[in-house]
Amino acid sequence: MIDKRGYVYILTNKNDKVLYVGITSDLVKRVYEHKTGLVEGFTRKYKTHKLVYYETFEDIVNAITREKQIKGWLRRKKVELIEKFNPGWIDLYKSIL
Repeated sequence: MIDKRGYVYILTNKNDKVLYVGITSDLVKRVYEHKTGLVEGFTRKYKTHKLVYYETFEDIVNAITREKQIKGWLRRKKVELIEKFNPGWIDLYKSIL
């Protein structure tokens, strides 16, 4: 079995009020899909198009475990994670291109 790299990411809306935690094997492609509305559901409805956090994993299984962990956290803890990584809550999309 070939291990596949994985990414856990957090998106927010323009007011930084709504947080979406996701996982992917292709961060650039997935964030682009969110930004352009190609992904139906939560991210389109709440316009969570701003990438404010991500982690990279060599193994997708570890990324899945981490995503579940973060999703289980209260908002306060997610905000602390984002602010440690990205204090200005800037959109990191251009930095991953």
